[in-house]
Amino acid sequence: MSYTALYRKWRPVTFDDVRGQDAIVKTLKNQINTGRIGHAYLFCGTRGTGKTSIAKIFARAVNCESPSEGNPCNKCTSCTHILEGSSINVFEIDAAGNNGVDNIRDIKEQVEYPPTEGKYKVYIIDEVHMLSTGAFNALLKTLEEPPSYVIFILATTDPQKIPQTILSRCQRYDFRRIGTDTIFKRLCEIRESEAFEAEDKALRFIASRGDGSMRDAVSLLDRCLAFRSGEILSYEDVLGILGATDQSAYSELFNAVADKDPVGALVTLNNIISGGSEVPAALTDFILYLRNLLITKSIGVNSGLTDVSEDEEEKLLSDSRKAEKDDLIKMISRLSELANRIRFSPQKRILFEAEIISLIYGYSHDAGPAAEIRTPAPVPQVRATQAAAPFRSENIKPVYTADGALNSSTNISAGNKTPEKAPELKICSDALSSIRENWSLLVRELSGSNKVVFQETELEEPEPGVVTVIFTNSMNYKLAATNKSENGLKKLGELSQERLNIKVRFNARLATAGQARAISDKNRITEEELSKIHFRIDRQEE
Repeated sequence: MSYTALYRKWRPVTFDDVRGQDAIVKTLKNQINTGRIGHAYLFCGTRGTGKTSIAKIFARAVNCESPSEGNPCNKCTSCTHILEGSSINVFEIDAAGNNGVDNIRDIKEQVEYPPTEGKYKVYIIDEVHMLSTGAFNALLKTLEEPPSYVIFILATTDPQKIPQTILSRCQRYDFRRIGTDTIFKRLCEIRESEAFEAEDKALRFIASRGDGSMRDAVSLLDRCLAFRSGEILSYEDVLGILGATDQSAYSELFNAVADKDPVGALVTLNNIISGGSEVPAALTDFILYLRNLLITKSIGVNSGLTDVSEDEEEKLLSDSRKAEKDDLIKMISRLSELANRIRFSPQKRILFEAEIISLIYGYSHDAGPAAEIRTPAPVPQVRATQAAAPFRSENIKPVYTADGALNSSTNISAGNKTPEKAPELKICSDALSSIRENWSLLVRELSGSNKVVFQETELEEPEPGVVTVIFTNSMNYKLAATNKSENGLKKLGELSQERLNIKVRFNARLATAGQARAISDKNRITEEELSKIHFRIDRQEE
């Protein structure tokens, strides 16, 4: 007889076998016991949380000849046929491959005929969000007024893609991610039943790697047992099989960053990658370790949120004393941005190493909440020929002091490319003019959506040292006003200091109606500009 994978062999066959979804199980069992069975259900949740398994159990329970406390007996003719997949009253449809209108029309034709055995016809549509718009429309009428003997169970991992008209006609059940402790206990049950030997630490690590999915965890266990067939499955074996790294390695990496030890950090990172971890996975695991440090630093080691062993909790507590919360938050933020950039880069390892070096030389855990992790770059000379990109020296306007004289600190002697001393920052009366002329260049250096947020704005200087950004769009204003990241108003202040040698503080306000019209007119394309575009333009009269 062919081998049956563990996740299939240990799939729940009764409601009592289901783990981690107690509220849903209790509700469905009560419906079966009282006969208050709905005609349409929607099961939502991530992979491996039991959506399809519970749907099949429910299909057997409603057709069972002798159910027991809401559970199917799995012995009667109806239960046996459904378990074997030979029942003509239970249909399981994969919407990922059968998502057209014709597939739904076939269902509409089938529901006209009552079941040949049992009480109900049950249609289980998996990944229902993959149905086309036409298919959803075809399903809608049948779902709204089905025959009394028809039950629809829709399962999805992405309920946001399902039309509201469908959602409003279903009883919705949201499946929770299964906790590591729950998965670990289930793996221990499998160990006892299958009679193999494995360390508890190994099973707990597998449970954590399941990431809230019981099916994924059991599949990983199956993979590890195939490697250590007939032998004790150790924690070290699991790390090697899964290409994972022990948490102590990430503790070493963090300590190297905290101690400003670039050699130790790069050697540790090399060991992690050489041990089999892919760079994106190693980066994700390091971010997770920093997250656990932040949780420990914020609310204590016994919070239950770190999901680690007792030995690892002690190490977290020790490491958390080496960093302030603000530093950890900024490290997590920067490494998370790196995780996004690294996805499509062919030089993933180099980017990771460069970011680690940057963290080391900018790391500071005793400077208080205002400290920046990245070491501030020296103030560039705005009239130098090698101004920081993307600015060019010819685009930077000179800065004048309050008496109208040219600020001599921005000049560089002919024979020296770099002055011996950085110029003194001054608040100048002409700061607004210089910032306004270089505004597009400043905005261009912002990251992500901030480039769009700060377009179509005007500037004013209500008082010396303060520049107000006036927004015509209320949504952009709200985003700028509430944005506390390094890429908003705060970043503009840093860029003005670094690029223009002007120290100002930026704030935001919403334009009045008259100001909004003036700003809009200012940004309107002129007839002269239109004449320079050498392709057809269709004019639309207002």
